[in-house]
Amino acid sequence: MKNTLIILLLSIFISDSYACDQHGNSGFLPENDLQRPVNAKMKNTMTEERFNEIIDQVDKHYAPVVQGRGGKLSWSRKWNDSTVNASAQRFFSTYKVNMYGGLARHELVTDDAFAMVVCHELGHHLGGAPKVRGNWLMKWASNEGQSDYFASLKCFRRVYESDNNVEIINKMNVPSIVKERCEANYTLPNDQALCIRISMAGKSLAALLGSLRGTTDLEFETPDTNEVTRTDDKHPAAQCRLDTYFQGALCNIRHSEDVSAKDPLAGTCNRSQGHTEGNRPLCWYKPAK
Repeated sequence: MKNTLIILLLSIFISDSYACDQHGNSGFLPENDLQRPVNAKMKNTMTEERFNEIIDQVDKHYAPVVQGRGGKLSWSRKWNDSTVNASAQRFFSTYKVNMYGGLARHELVTDDAFAMVVCHELGHHLGGAPKVRGNWLMKWASNEGQSDYFASLKCFRRVYESDNNVEIINKMNVPSIVKERCEANYTLPNDQALCIRISMAGKSLAALLGSLRGTTDLEFETPDTNEVTRTDDKHPAAQCRLDTYFQGALCNIRHSEDVSAKDPLAGTCNRSQGHTEGNRPLCWYKPAK
């Protein structure tokens, strides 16, 4: 009887201790029935080699971080799966991330946007506070908005800071507001360019998010004006998520200044310390007074 109870509890833990959905039904994206099979005609430039290369780049930087916390970073590379989603899962000391080929192959997803999703899922493990409330099995997981914020504020920046970002963004059609605000928040040209690159990756994901709800008017110039009365742990609206990526890009706190599992102010831009740029948007985040 005792062994049966232990097995039952473990099965509950394994099946329920995930951020987003381990089966891909709802995950980085809300539940959807989108499919992009591996044999479909490609409308972006993603290949299986590039899919794995992006994951490898993130793993190179963050596997040691997870190891330093006594854990092991595990990647489930589902290239042949047509699901358009991604998810994260924790099993004791194993930090698992599930990435689907269907998402990588979607026509609205650039290589950088895919990298941002990898960072978002990693953010559930490493993104810090605020975390998911109300479910003890999920106490390890940063909420959806914080995972977005971590992706642009810390992860993408850490992984790609050594690239020639000036050259990379020269091939992009960058809105003037992004160029102006990134240049105002950073001094070095490569830092300015990385801010722009992150913002444009966020725009690609916003287009994908908006497409699920028929929303096409998602712009940097029109931030979400809604204000929550309590921090929302669930998926924010598409415009709100674009705002989060943009603000994470604009926050000039170095990626080496780590976030905290308990203190949402650590390693971030925040209003209480006088930051006017780079703060978490109020459309999902409620600052403590």
